[in-house]
Amino acid sequence: QDAIDRKEKRSETFKTAVHGLETDTPALKTEELGRRAPQWVRDNLVTMCMRCKEPFNAITRRRHHCRACGYVVCARCSDYKAELQYDGNRPNRVCQECYIFLTGHTVLEDREGKHKGILEKGAAEVSSRSLLCSSLQLLDKNGKGGTRGWFVIPQDDPLVLYIYAAPQDVRAHTSIPLLGYEVRDMPQSESRHLFQLAQSRQVFTFVADTEELKRRWMRAMARSAAGITHPEEEEDDAGP
Repeated sequence: QDAIDRKEKRSETFKTAVHGLETDTPALKTEELGRRAPQWVRDNLVTMCMRCKEPFNAITRRRHHCRACGYVVCARCSDYKAELQYDGNRPNRVCQECYIFLTGHTVLEDREGKHKGILEKGAAEVSSRSLLCSSLQLLDKNGKGGTRGWFVIPQDDPLVLYIYAAPQDVRAHTSIPLLGYEVRDMPQSESRHLFQLAQSRQVFTFVADTEELKRRWMRAMARSAAGITHPEEEEDDAGP
């Protein structure tokens, strides 16, 4: 079952990378909220509430869907009811933002004044304007285990690698400033396509699912490490 889950997650992330995040989970226009049933964001594309950004867990913070916008949210952020026109004006569970829009009621915001940190950039938004994004695995220090995630180099922040747990998460869990790093190729090991980022004693080892994807990441990271921020199209025209 674990192998099946990993394969399904990998398929989803690459489908997202190829076809675009917006086509998988198209957002409703504001004027359509409540009037048309949304396409739900799939549970396996998020690891945290898409509103408050708190991580989900199996006991105290479980996944729910807003029936108005389709976002995956926690119980606290979806503890509201609003009448939805597409469901015969029956009350449905909705997130706080949709509740305010649909009812006109105000809600006391206990997180007011909280500023967005550097990691609080949504994966879908960043990926749609990225130099490169895909699923990768980041190995731990002993190289035996690691974490699969969604990796993005944004166009508007091309010298930083953002790492998300899933491609629809609304907050990155870490970032790596790429400037000054050396990109190292590694021989294929047990059908794994390996490469590294190294600077002084800091070394990150990545695993790509294909050799082609590995080469694309090595090229993108090398450009960022060298401080090159303009698009690569000019060099692509000149040859491999």
